[in-house]
Parts: sequence; C-alpha cells; structure tokens
Amino acid sequence: MPKTLFIDTNKLPRVKMPEGEATEILNEKLAGAKNVLGTLRWLKSGEKYKTDVSDKHQLLYLMEGKGSIHLENKDHQVSKGMGVYLGPKETATFQAADGSSLKIFHLAVPQIPK
Repeated sequence: MPKTLFIDTNKLPRVKMPEGEATEILNEKLAGAKNVLGTLRWLKSGEKYKTDVSDKHQLLYLMEGKGSIHLENKDHQVSKGMGVYLGPKETATFQAADGSSLKIFHLAVPQIPK
C-alpha cells in the first residue's frame, strides 16, 4: 500500500518570477511525479500571469483573492473557488484586482497518447 506523502507548501521557497511568485508543490523531486507539475502562484495587485502555450492540459484554480481571467478575447471576473481548464494550445491571462491579490493552484499534465 502506498505511503501518504505530506508536503508542507509553506516551507517551500517562493521564486520571484516576472509575473508574481511561484513554487512547485508537485513534481518528480518532491513526490516522484514524472508527468504532472503542480505549482502555487501568487499575484499582487495589478500583476498578471499568462499561461504558456503548451501541448499539456492545464487546470488553474483560484484559492484566494479576486481578479480577472482573459480568455478567448474576453475578460471574466473571478474570485476564490473559481477556475479554468485549458486544453492543449489554449492560454489565458490572470490578473489580480486593484487592492487584491491572487493565489492560484496550477496543475499541468501531458496528453495521453492515443
């Protein structure tokens, strides 16, 4: 039976990015995950994060805060508990609202070969 693995995400170092801060919370080094990447992202008021165009499936879930997601040429107001699924080659831009911040859980997995 597999052992439960507890990862204290509060103890992982945040890396300053051009678009906010981030820390990987699910990867091969931490959990032996070979095909999945889980990242926490933090955006301060006015900061933006644009997902990369990728061949992976991506799920982005807002854990805290409020802001907007620019998706398919439209802005959508979002708050805690909302999220978006992006298929391969799809992208979106997240922006924290003025006076607010965002904490985003970002999960990326590859396409399953047919």
